[in-house]
Amino acid sequence: MAYHTRSNSFPSRPHPIIQEVDDHLCRLRSSEATSTSSSSVSHKLSDLHDLHDCVDRLLQLPLTQQALAQEQHQKWANELLDGSIRLLDVCSVAKDALSQAKECIQDLQSIIRRRHGDESAVLTSEARKYLTSRKTVKKVLHKALENMKSTANRSTFSSVHKEEVTIVSKLRDVEAITVSVFESVLSFISGPKSRPSSWSLVSKIVQSKKVACELEANVNEFAEVDAALKSLKSAHNQLNNLESCIQDQEEGLESLFRQLIKTRVSLLNILNH
Repeated sequence: MAYHTRSNSFPSRPHPIIQEVDDHLCRLRSSEATSTSSSSVSHKLSDLHDLHDCVDRLLQLPLTQQALAQEQHQKWANELLDGSIRLLDVCSVAKDALSQAKECIQDLQSIIRRRHGDESAVLTSEARKYLTSRKTVKKVLHKALENMKSTANRSTFSSVHKEEVTIVSKLRDVEAITVSVFESVLSFISGPKSRPSSWSLVSKIVQSKKVACELEANVNEFAEVDAALKSLKSAHNQLNNLESCIQDQEEGLESLFRQLIKTRVSLLNILNH
């Protein structure tokens, strides 16, 4: 008599939630080549939130919890847990950078709105404060980008049957695409590299109605404000535009941050079960 043993590996047909994760990954990968405009970044953050919401549902599946709880797979689970804290750290860096920029922008807007002839020195001081803040933020963002790239692919899976790592490899794909989106976010906030400017131009923004400035072909809102501060006439409109963009990014990052925490808690619950 022939006996058939039931395989403990994952079924050949993926679970619907796994397929949903694949769909989200495909959508985000297809958007990687798009521009780093504010609308594009906001869209990526929204898609990334949906992906991590799907991941959290994937982590609630018994087959996922069984896979990650297995002793031979706990190393991978711990790596995913380490990755989750790195993603939260980068998300925090981006949130802090936006918050700092927003504060400086609101100070500038307030002074421009009530501008009088005797407030030239104050406006110049706030403009200098903003540009100095931008310089500091860029250094922080560049360091965060370098750290993220250096740690993103530092570990690999052992050689095992493909079916046994379906869930884990999918979660690693999620981590990789999340890193890619964060690179877009940090690059957007940092803005493209521009020629160094003299502080004398900053001091003249309150004395001249028009200062010649050279904008790059594909600037984003941050780069536009950096240049617009040399021309008071356009600075106010550009500041309003940038504040609106920052608001969208802050909301997207805050929502994503909460979802990343939720995912990390789910991973911790699995490992501590």
